[in-house]
Amino acid sequence: MQQMKQGSSAGAEPPTDRAADRVVAVLERRIYSGELHDGQMFPSEREIIGEFSVSRTVAREAVKILVGRGLLEDRPRHRPIVRKPGYGTVTNVLGGLVQHLIGQPGGVGQIFEVRIFVEAGLVRLAATDATKDDIRHLREALNRNWDCIEDSEAFYESDKDFHAVFYTIPGNPVFPAIHHSFCDWLDGHWRMMPRLPERNRRNFEAHESILNAILERDPDQAERLLRSHLNDAWLQVKDTFKDL
Repeated sequence: MQQMKQGSSAGAEPPTDRAADRVVAVLERRIYSGELHDGQMFPSEREIIGEFSVSRTVAREAVKILVGRGLLEDRPRHRPIVRKPGYGTVTNVLGGLVQHLIGQPGGVGQIFEVRIFVEAGLVRLAATDATKDDIRHLREALNRNWDCIEDSEAFYESDKDFHAVFYTIPGNPVFPAIHHSFCDWLDGHWRMMPRLPERNRRNFEAHESILNAILERDPDQAERLLRSHLNDAWLQVKDTFKDL
């Protein structure tokens, strides 16, 4: 009886998760190698089933895993699109976990603490290593700040642009991806915060002071002003959302 039982299961498909992992491993290698390139339509379920001799359930699970890893762009009622792995892929995958954290008491504050820590280091670097081009980009962003003071929606975008410059100064593509993620993760709360021209003006003046410290090549002063500015920004949000 035992022999019959073993024989009857010998050709059975492995459990769905194990079978999907086998399919994912192959397709993931093809994406990373460029065999499946950015923007290319991903193989259909039928093609996956035929190549790997798996069920439709396994094929769908494999696609779901690759979407979760940021390697495919899911499109309802259409085949997924291959997305080239990059630094943004990591932060996109983390996005779901971060959104869960933000939904917890104190979660937004914890994410903002990380932002302050990162920008404090970046502004110190700006004060010592910023090039003429970096300074020009900061001035241009500050000028947009000034032009948008009466338009709070536009000021918010110019505010993000000013801070984004700091993330480009190290010349490391990881940092701009991090800034993009911070903006995505915190955007909902920031947009709900009341914005008045007077508050915009205060933020502009803080940006101007930070830039002046950078121009004076004073990293301690630049960091102090940056921390003061972001702590003030946090209080503006915290006063609005009592459950943060």
